[in-house]
Amino acid sequence: MNTVYIGGFHAVIAALEDGATKPREVLLAQHRQDERSRRVSELARAAGIPLRLVPKSELDLAAPELRHQGVLAAMPPPESSGEDALDLPATPDRLILVLDGVQDPHNLGACLRTAEAAGVHAVIVPKDRASGLTPVARKVAAGSAERVPVITVTNLVRTLDRLRELGYWLTGLAGEAEDSLYDVDLTGPRVLVLGAEGEGLRRLTKEHCHQLVRIPMAGKAESLNVSDAAAVCLYEAVRQRIASKG
Repeated sequence: MNTVYIGGFHAVIAALEDGATKPREVLLAQHRQDERSRRVSELARAAGIPLRLVPKSELDLAAPELRHQGVLAAMPPPESSGEDALDLPATPDRLILVLDGVQDPHNLGACLRTAEAAGVHAVIVPKDRASGLTPVARKVAAGSAERVPVITVTNLVRTLDRLRELGYWLTGLAGEAEDSLYDVDLTGPRVLVLGAEGEGLRRLTKEHCHQLVRIPMAGKAESLNVSDAAAVCLYEAVRQRIASKG
C-alpha cells in the first residue's frame, strides 16, 4: 500500500480539518508538548485517525526530504484527475490557474498557496514533465494543496480546448507579448496560463490561448519567478473583479 507523507503543522492540520482525503495515520514527535501538537492530537482523535508518538529519528527516516517540524501525516497517494474532472461551468466569477510544466515543487507549492488566497477555483497541471503534489509541494503550500482542487491532465492542449468550449477566456503570460497585463480585461470566466521556470509557455500552449500578455519589467530583470508571476497575475485579476463590482 503506497503512502505519501506530508509534513509541517500547517499542512497536517489542513489535511485533518479540510482535506477531502484524510490521513491514514499521524506521526507526532514524542518530545512535542506545545499548542500545535495538542491541536493535531485533538483533530486526529476527533476524526478517528490513528496517532503515534514516535522519536524524531523515525520522522526523519520516513520523510528525509521534508522539514517536518515534528509531525507527519501518512496520506494515500493522490489520484490523478483527467480532463473529465473539469466540471467547471464558466460562471462570471470563475478563475482558473494553469501551470504549463512547472517542475520545481517549491514553486508549485507557492503557486497553490497564492491560488487559494486569490480565490482560484482550480489549478491545472500536466501529468508529464511537471511537478506533482509531492511532499515538498504540499509542505510549501501550507495547507492550500488540501483546499484548492488540483487537476492533473494527460493532454494540456486538449484541456485548454475544452475550457474554451466551456466559455472561458484563456490569457497566457509571455515575455514577448505586446499587451501589458494591466491593459487587458481579466474579469469574467478566466483561465490564466503560466509556463515553466526559465522556458515559459510551450508553443502549442501559446497557440491555444486567446491572448498573450506580459508583466512590465523595469531595470535589468528579464522575468519573475513563476510563483511571483502567478501572484502578480492573479491579484491583478482579483483587483479588476473587485473594481467591476463598484
